[in-house]
Amino acid sequence: MKGLRWRYTRLPSQVEDALSVEKGEDEEEEEEEKTAPAPASVSAPAPEDPVEPQLAEASQLSLHLPPRVTGHLWSLAFRTSRDGFSLRSLYRQMEGHSGPVLLVLKDQDGQMFGAFSSSAIRLSKGFYGTGETFLFSFAPQLKVFKWTGSNSFFVKGDLDSLMMGSGSGQFGLWLDEDLYHGGSHPCATFNNEVLARQEQFCIKELEAWILS
Repeated sequence: MKGLRWRYTRLPSQVEDALSVEKGEDEEEEEEEKTAPAPASVSAPAPEDPVEPQLAEASQLSLHLPPRVTGHLWSLAFRTSRDGFSLRSLYRQMEGHSGPVLLVLKDQDGQMFGAFSSSAIRLSKGFYGTGETFLFSFAPQLKVFKWTGSNSFFVKGDLDSLMMGSGSGQFGLWLDEDLYHGGSHPCATFNNEVLARQEQFCIKELEAWILS
């Protein structure tokens, strides 16, 4: 997360220029500054390629990802602090993308948890996805809750909520339209524990990573 507050090393959304050009007092000085070569000891950083998200428990989570995504590069597609606390904005960022999504949240208690969706997050009339989908939580050690085979309620996207996993009227993970309130309950799809420290929580930050 930004400032490494998640115990999470994120890929910057863009490479910031390390050089700054001071404005001259007149046009002649400004032109000289623009054309003069930079000192040999100072150079702009080279663009970085997208990389796989690195959590503090990095390799642990990667071991649970489907083999088909192993070795692929990841890009940060959505972050609430950058793109806004809006589920509709998340849907817009997912447009044109059909591959898997790694959704990572941090709540008001500092608890980190999330989900891996085998398909892009999108609006849907019903549940979609495959058995590759799973939920996870760091509490503080990694716990992964995979598909039990009891139902196929993997992911459902409405205008007012996003739901992942279901059973007996409960959702393994759900988020509201403002991406501010959420909830987690044990559900038949993943036989999961409550992902957060409490069943109802407030979202402090959310990121969505997609394959590059």
